[in-house]
Amino acid sequence: MSEWIETTVGEIAASSRNALVGGPFGSNLVSKDYVDQGVPVIRGQNMGGRWVAGDFACVSTEKAAALSANTARPGDIVFTQRGTLGQVALVPDSPYETYVVSQSQMKLTVDPEKADSLFLYYLFSSPIQQEYIRQNSIQVGVPHTNLGILRDTPVVLPKSVDVQKDIARQLGTLDDKIELNRRMNETLEAMARAIFQSWFVDFDPVRAKASGESADSICQRLGLTPKLLALFPDSFEDSELGEIPSGWMIGSIGTLANVTGGSTPNTKEPKYWDDGVHCWATPKDLSRLSSPVLLETERKVSDDGLAQIGSGLLKPGAVLLSSRAPIGYRVINEVPVAVNQGFIAMTPNSGVSKYFLLYWAEWAHDEIVSRANGSTFLEISKANFRPIPVVRPTDALFEKFDQYVGPLYKRIVSNEQEKQLLVAQRDSLLPKLLSGEVMVAAEEEAS
Repeated sequence: MSEWIETTVGEIAASSRNALVGGPFGSNLVSKDYVDQGVPVIRGQNMGGRWVAGDFACVSTEKAAALSANTARPGDIVFTQRGTLGQVALVPDSPYETYVVSQSQMKLTVDPEKADSLFLYYLFSSPIQQEYIRQNSIQVGVPHTNLGILRDTPVVLPKSVDVQKDIARQLGTLDDKIELNRRMNETLEAMARAIFQSWFVDFDPVRAKASGESADSICQRLGLTPKLLALFPDSFEDSELGEIPSGWMIGSIGTLANVTGGSTPNTKEPKYWDDGVHCWATPKDLSRLSSPVLLETERKVSDDGLAQIGSGLLKPGAVLLSSRAPIGYRVINEVPVAVNQGFIAMTPNSGVSKYFLLYWAEWAHDEIVSRANGSTFLEISKANFRPIPVVRPTDALFEKFDQYVGPLYKRIVSNEQEKQLLVAQRDSLLPKLLSGEVMVAAEEEAS
């Protein structure tokens, strides 16, 4: 077993100047400093995973030079100082050589002779270290922390940096698989979305037939079979929504699906929640998802609790749309689930594609929001939702859409299920590796 030592963040920081530093003073970096291109600024929204990423605000190279003390470089660790406390992320090797840390973040450059940055990322992601951050935050006003607290934060780690790297490598391998599944699902969903857009929004097959393009050319260009192409008309007709394919109908979303909502059983009544067995979803459950697949919920209700929810238990295959705070999260439930009052639940009527409803809800987002109201936050009611007009294709095209998109969605579900297992494995392994309860592979081989 390797020797483990207790030290502090300040003691493992590099000896270089500004190795442990916060963001600039408020007046030194304001919104008017942001430009479209330049040096990226690391803000809270860039701290969602292992690596800082996402859409960056930028400052000019001249402004970045003026803020050189607040520079972060590949391999540095970034911590949230105010906002979502506990966030931690690594600065990646690419695509940028330097970053600027915002006022709400802090940066640590590690002494590579004492610690491994990736190991420290996992250490600070662990439940023990997260609890330390919460317990030692400053609660006056908005909860926050500061450089002094971070500098004195105790850390327990293997004395050998090689052992630290072995631990980080094992955990990183699991995270790499999780990330691969996420990217695969992004690609699969983009493919499904493109088919929906082409068939039901842009009407590409209909336009191509109406223009006189040959069937062989259309099939090759749009990836259709002759039998599928034959299901699309070759002309348009006027409607209240403008030109639509001939023979298609204008209906309302309420005619395509049974639209229901949910409720929350009394949270002060233990019998509704204790030993809960039925999944019960809130929009928060959807906010954590990277794919439109609901496999589990944070809370469960008992039989007595379920009896308090008028919509009852929705069978797998409903499209759930968050109806407030915010409007627009959408999933298909893969498990039976009850929902709270923050949802529009669409159970497709016979012959209607659930995948059509899923991607329609995304495409129609602006229309849905325009029908919402509320003084504290916008909410779309079932009464305002049901009349939203929809261009309805034939049942035969719904069936074909299912045949094309169904396999893509099923692959997304499979990837999500595998990701769920990988996350559970990583989260189970994490504290054991970080405490030395489980030895890393290199140690086991040496023994």
